Amino acid sequence: MVPPASRDRLRRRVAQLLIGLLLYGASDSFLVLAHLGIDPWDVFQQGLSLHTGIAIGTWSILVGMAVLLLWIPLRQRPGLGTVLNVVVIGGVMDLVLSHVTPPSGLFPRIGVLLLGVAINGVATGCYIGAGLGPGPRDGLMVGLANRGLSLRRVRTVIEVTVLAVGWELGGNVGWGTLLYALAIGPLAQIFIPLFTVRPLQTAPIISSATAE
Repeated sequence: MVPPASRDRLRRRVAQLLIGLLLYGASDSFLVLAHLGIDPWDVFQQGLSLHTGIAIGTWSILVGMAVLLLWIPLRQRPGLGTVLNVVVIGGVMDLVLSHVTPPSGLFPRIGVLLLGVAINGVATGCYIGAGLGPGPRDGLMVGLANRGLSLRRVRTVIEVTVLAVGWELGGNVGWGTLLYALAIGPLAQIFIPLFTVRPLQTAPIISSATAE
């Protein structure tokens, strides 16, 4: 029988995961709406969207599924968070982008961009801190790093590649892309420890032979 404390902890982790993914999808939508530059993977997915007419959120789901297939030779195991990451973020993006009007004027767009970057940092802390599995793209990078490659180099090569391809396809690259690249690391460093769900503390067992 699962102890009540363990059940409560699991509920909190799942709730935090879902909140994080919902916020992540919303924050990605804000970056798109600001039209001042988006993160590398969304540049790629937006480029695909422009050439196919398929919504960017749907492309996020399709690309996530394709990346998951690359986990197989790397022997990476997806968690609940991995699967929900693929579905929820893209679904929220399409929902928000189909119902929210892009801001007009430079200053409102800057405000939406800054809000999107800030929320993205919080969302990253929420879903990673839940500890229920990485997103497909992060898992790919970790899997390659586990093969002896530098994680920083792997991440740089992959993100520069998808950024370049997305830009060539017409994806929106701007100073917002640079701001995101510079800000997301420090924001994640703040919010991941803040939202990390700690293991349950168990009381130490004192042996009667040593107890005084």
